[in-house]
Amino acid sequence: MRRRAVVGAGAVLALAAVAVTSTEETAAADDGARTRPVPDFLGRGLWQVFIRLDRRTRLDVHDVSGRDRRVLWPPRWEVCTQYPAAGTDLDRRTTVMIGVVRKGETCPPRVRTARR
Repeated sequence: MRRRAVVGAGAVLALAAVAVTSTEETAAADDGARTRPVPDFLGRGLWQVFIRLDRRTRLDVHDVSGRDRRVLWPPRWEVCTQYPAAGTDLDRRTTVMIGVVRKGETCPPRVRTARR
């Protein structure tokens, strides 16, 4: 008899967990439909990009110095370019592209004149 009570309670908890999960997915789908403006990241540290963007935002980070280095430690990099531009509406389908250089380096002249 105890075993049935435990199994019954487990089934109730499982159904409650499914109900909560489906509610969260619905709320997440609603959030994705809304747009929000892209912050201005130019001249800031790359870590600010990770902090300010939603975790579900698609992000492409690349080195614009011409050395084709991998960006492994975000606090050591500074933003030179961003696309889309600051203030543009951002939805779930948009990929944010960030061009960076190591802190202490200057953005290459070709990048400074072509900033997006």
